[in-house]
Amino acid sequence: MPIELGHISALFRYPIKSMAGERLEAAKVGWHGVEGDRRFGVRRLADRGGFPWLSASRLPELLLYQPFGRQEPAGEPLPTHVRSPEGREFAITDVALSQEIVTRHGADVELMPNRHGIFDEGAISAIAGGTIRGIAREAGVDADVRRFRPNLVIETRDGQPFEEDRWVGQVLEFGSDGTGPAINVTLRDLRCVMLNLDPNTAEANAEVMKTVVRLNENYAGVYATVIRTGELHVGQVVRMRE
Repeated sequence: MPIELGHISALFRYPIKSMAGERLEAAKVGWHGVEGDRRFGVRRLADRGGFPWLSASRLPELLLYQPFGRQEPAGEPLPTHVRSPEGREFAITDVALSQEIVTRHGADVELMPNRHGIFDEGAISAIAGGTIRGIAREAGVDADVRRFRPNLVIETRDGQPFEEDRWVGQVLEFGSDGTGPAINVTLRDLRCVMLNLDPNTAEANAEVMKTVVRLNENYAGVYATVIRTGELHVGQVVRMRE
């Protein structure tokens, strides 16, 4: 029998990898994650490796760029514009947007679409609310969910830190009737220095990542793959089954 874990307390998508995210009340989830999530990325042209995307770990100011606007030619919500940290607005196709990032980064880049999404490990990332609060308390920072960049924040009944570690290998179902979306949790989320970056200022506080290393071997959150599509919404019941 499925075990009720709690409910979705927050839901996010990140239209452009490493740029600011969008907090949602509801979203469709397909085989490639939350629709509209990480469907664009900034590619480093000189990088010939398997993961050429420019991230905020290399250019922290990327976090301060805000994608906005919606176009849905293929049924997905996609951004039409990006607002820079200084408030300048660019169409997503404007070469001036890439050129501004080139100036900040110091090397050639281009903004590229990817209809399957640009993910580090899994199409869905989730974290327990208790994990966020526990890390923030120990690190002496505000419990700002955005620092952890999850798709799903799950408020569990116990509210303890790092509960999500025991979800690995299990299935999470959303909704109380067993017909909503479902994800297979595949591995823990090994964190990088992006965790240190304040989402409002992009300033780094190394104490955050040091705290995660000390408390849980640098793991906070989990990755998952979608095994049943549907709609997610804030407040939705979350159940776990093998």
